[in-house]
Amino acid sequence: MQYETMPNFLKKRAFLTPERTAVHFNEKTISFKELYDKSYQTAGKLQGLGIQKDQYIAVLLSNHLDTIVILFALQLLGVKAVILNKRLSTKELVWQLIDSRAASLILENDLQQIKEELEIPIITKDKLFAAPSVVPEIQEEVNLGDVCTVMYTSGTTGNPKGVIQTYGNHWWSGVGSALNLGYSETDCWLCSVPLFHISGFSILMRSVIYGMPIVLHDSFDAVKTIEDIKTKRVTIMSVVGTMLSRIVETLKDSELPNHFRCMLLGGGPAPLPLLEACLEKGIPVFQTYGMTETSSQIVTLSPEYSISKLGSAGKPLFSSQIKILLEDGQIAPPKKAGEIVVKGPNVTTGYLYRPDATKDAFNDGWFHTGDIGLLDEEGFLYVLERRSDLIISGGENIYPAEIESVLFAHPDVADVGVTGFNDETWGQVPAAFIVRKKNANVTAEELKQFCLENLAKYKVPKTFHFTEKLPRNAAKKLMRRKLSELVHEGRSHR
Repeated sequence: MQYETMPNFLKKRAFLTPERTAVHFNEKTISFKELYDKSYQTAGKLQGLGIQKDQYIAVLLSNHLDTIVILFALQLLGVKAVILNKRLSTKELVWQLIDSRAASLILENDLQQIKEELEIPIITKDKLFAAPSVVPEIQEEVNLGDVCTVMYTSGTTGNPKGVIQTYGNHWWSGVGSALNLGYSETDCWLCSVPLFHISGFSILMRSVIYGMPIVLHDSFDAVKTIEDIKTKRVTIMSVVGTMLSRIVETLKDSELPNHFRCMLLGGGPAPLPLLEACLEKGIPVFQTYGMTETSSQIVTLSPEYSISKLGSAGKPLFSSQIKILLEDGQIAPPKKAGEIVVKGPNVTTGYLYRPDATKDAFNDGWFHTGDIGLLDEEGFLYVLERRSDLIISGGENIYPAEIESVLFAHPDVADVGVTGFNDETWGQVPAAFIVRKKNANVTAEELKQFCLENLAKYKVPKTFHFTEKLPRNAAKKLMRRKLSELVHEGRSHR
């Protein structure tokens, strides 16, 4: 297939607006020209260490300015970056390194214990930056069909799969986001989500495509977030519900400055009390639906609909399409649940070395997400649940997200997760895992009565488990399949 070519993203950006700020990290600020120069020099060091065009090179790095430099250095060389999740176990990382056939691994200095488990060449940051630099062979152009990055799915069923993300995927993700959110030359994006996740990496790509500064945090901190929004004139931030809740709590009676224009909220629908609190404080919230396979958001709900279309993820981005399919393959009528299928130039071309999985996921150019949702009469998407999380109890479909949304509204609940447990009578029954708010003593019976007031009886959790923390991945998304482990490990109590 013939794809279009474009100038190398970072090199073109450094040529267009060399003096514009690219990144704020801690107390350091660098321009796009400085970012290019650092990335060019690092590309020379990588090439001197034997890294070559078209290799798959794994990176296991933290949120840091160095990471941005290394990722763009790989792009300058035409190297395909396999971006690994820093929070995985050694066993999981080894599996992904073998599966991706990575030629080398670039590693944080403090993660060297993994070296003993690996049989591929390791390049620590110390080794990389101390290496002599040769004159690198820079790729002046990128083919939009070429692989830029590979990220592994969380693997809700079976082993994780390497999602291929092309330069075209990232380009159209950036374009779709700009057409959706609008773009101003005063925009500045705060990134405290991990760079090894698509929500973080996509911000990097938008930065060079738009010529926009980003404020990078090594981890999420509500106080630092509010301070930087004010002092560094941040206008946009990517968040999940738990982060947004902490920001609202930390603000107390104050508000964000007028220049701030958008919280881009992913990771599932927000509970009504949180949206109402944001509305009261004048915080615009754009709810979104997306995944690794769509190179970030593919559907977004504008804030003017956040209450009238409560629970909706919105409408597809300009360059993207969406439809709901029933089990017989027919298009679902409005308000009828089915599988969410998507199409667009931001959607992955497939899974690395998995032609079988790629073939299963696509039909006539449409990608089958495995998620269940519905469209209303106006075309707004409501994501009901991931198929793998569906609870079928006595023949009735129960969606954990619906129960979680109700429990989130309880004033004493800080966090909640719902999953299904096997039951001899009903097949499966829902169980809830609750993190209480500080100094709250809400009981299981009180929560049960609260649910009975808001849900059909068959949807009310049969058991309530109280715990100090829920299992969430790097993107703060709830890992429901791990909830049952809390019971087996004795880390929860009823």
